[in-house]
Amino acid sequence: MVPRLKNSREDYEMNTETNTLSTAPYGIFAMRVALGVMFVAHGLILKYFTFTLGGTAQFFESLGLPGFLAYVVFAAETLGGLALIAGFQTRLVSFAMVPILIGAAQVHIGNGWVFSAQGGGWEYPVYLTVAAIAQGLMGAGAFAVSKREISLPLLSNKALA
Repeated sequence: MVPRLKNSREDYEMNTETNTLSTAPYGIFAMRVALGVMFVAHGLILKYFTFTLGGTAQFFESLGLPGFLAYVVFAAETLGGLALIAGFQTRLVSFAMVPILIGAAQVHIGNGWVFSAQGGGWEYPVYLTVAAIAQGLMGAGAFAVSKREISLPLLSNKALA
């Protein structure tokens, strides 16, 4: 029998897998907080302080949407963002934000790809949609206040664990 050498390829592969498994919750936590901060900033800074809720309602109406939806979106972004930062029902909140993000992408789709285009492009809302779906699939990660997530109808928590 040949003795195993220290730092062999097998040891490296095993350590890489172990490190990935042990650090994944922290990466998920970082993504969750970044996504939550983005939603809070978008709700509070953009809709409340920059455009005001009345101005946001007028913008929604100019798109043919009911003005009251501006208040719903503001509340969803702000409260959803805070919930994500805290790690409260991360999967539920992440998936609940997807329709709002799809709506944002639809609003910007005619402006082209780049978000710096006049009126803002669609790549950032689409990226955030994918990020919210990924966060919903991954769960909360480390440092979450909810240790148990609400069971989602289409995805069992066991399959996502």
